[in-house]
Amino acid sequence: MAIACGFSAFCYAEFASLIPVSGSAYTYSYVAFGEIIAWIIGWDLLMEYAIGNIAVAISWSDYFTSMLDGFGLHIPEYLTMDYSTAHVGFIEAAAKLQSGVALTSLDTVIQSEYLAWLHAPQIAGLHFICDLPAFGITCLITWITYVGIKESKNSANLMVILKLAVIALVIGLGAFFVKPGNWHPFMPHGIGGILKGTAAVFFAYIGFDAISTTAEECKNPQRDLPRGMMYSLIICTVIYVLVALVLTGMVNYKELNVGDPLAFVFHRLNMNWIAGVISISAVVATASVLLVFQIGQPRIWMSMSRDGLLPPIFSRIHPKFKTPSFSTILTGLVVGIPALFLNLNVVIQLTSVGTLFAFVLVCAGILRLQSTPGSPQGKFKTPYINAKFIFPLIFIATLILMWHYDRDAYTNYFSLNLIPDTSLFETILHKIMYGIFFLMFFALAVYSYLKSMSLIPLLGLISCSYLLCESGVSNWSRFIIWLLVGFSIYFLYGIRKSKLASPANNK
Repeated sequence: MAIACGFSAFCYAEFASLIPVSGSAYTYSYVAFGEIIAWIIGWDLLMEYAIGNIAVAISWSDYFTSMLDGFGLHIPEYLTMDYSTAHVGFIEAAAKLQSGVALTSLDTVIQSEYLAWLHAPQIAGLHFICDLPAFGITCLITWITYVGIKESKNSANLMVILKLAVIALVIGLGAFFVKPGNWHPFMPHGIGGILKGTAAVFFAYIGFDAISTTAEECKNPQRDLPRGMMYSLIICTVIYVLVALVLTGMVNYKELNVGDPLAFVFHRLNMNWIAGVISISAVVATASVLLVFQIGQPRIWMSMSRDGLLPPIFSRIHPKFKTPSFSTILTGLVVGIPALFLNLNVVIQLTSVGTLFAFVLVCAGILRLQSTPGSPQGKFKTPYINAKFIFPLIFIATLILMWHYDRDAYTNYFSLNLIPDTSLFETILHKIMYGIFFLMFFALAVYSYLKSMSLIPLLGLISCSYLLCESGVSNWSRFIIWLLVGFSIYFLYGIRKSKLASPANNK
């Protein structure tokens, strides 16, 4: 994941140096490809940020309820989770209870889900279950981002410092409780499982976009944005690896499918005071992630509105706070209301599709600019490595390695057999996605040989494209529906109101 992000980070940094304005990948795509592609990526980013924020808000809620429980304060279970999670947990717990297992012997998470469904009030026969803390923190963060960028920056800095302190505590103390046996087997689901997992959590690197959306509030964006992107990539990657090693070493990885894993592992080891400290700190620290994302999304809306693709109200600036007021409030509603009801796993998977899609277009944009004579140049430029021979060799090596290590993939692709646990439609769509990927891989290999293209953006494009294929058919189906909704808005409004359609809008 870090390698794929590293290639994309160079491309983001070059664009940020070249175009130091708000809008991130939307603005970059506008320059590289034009309006229609820019609309696609802008609409994609709206989903990416909104769903990423929802995931963070739900995770924050889990830490918050865990913290309150430590102080003896208890929020009813049906106000701390979504309907689907409670229903599934109730069914699982009920089956075990019928087999004679005691409720108190069940996993605490399953107990909470069972009790949420059991005690939830019913309206017209429908259980009323929602995640109230997730909605509350979204409202608070929206207010902070509404009143000003300086207040947001100071709040974010304080929360990041606390977050790093918590992470240092987890790594430093947790390392003494690591059991190497928990790492065996090190890849329980093979390389395929790693790639699927990478595709699912890729949204963790959405920070590149978040940094670039604040370009207009930077003192020296052409210098600071590239540096910030590169430093954040290195620091985050080291932290992710260390935390993952410690957590999976302390407990079996199968137990970590929870919303508050840092506190959970210490609860699991009966170190409740450490878990309490982590929960308290994480309540504040996790909010910093939500704050950064909530700053970014309104500024993408603002940029799209400036170009005429959205109504002018989206770019309205508050006269006192100097923030995009309407867009900020709307962002709070778009994130807060779904956070009441959505499932965390579904949210995480869907937002990664959007992140990967944005990275693909940014890398392709750099290739487009490099192949266009007379293109403008920024202060930072992606290092040029001639891909004339290297990239075609990578393509050939990929085919050889797949044949050697995953020969069944070739056989299954050209057979009529269904992929396990999927329908005929999902199997066909899955094969189409991989077919398109390898055709694109082959075309880029040929084109790189003929045009001596730059290696780094090529590697970023192809690695992120492959991870898109690993994102799952159901996630792609939801993503395509979202894009179709976006196209309807564009052709009903944006295409007629954009600056390209009406040059007078520039005056």
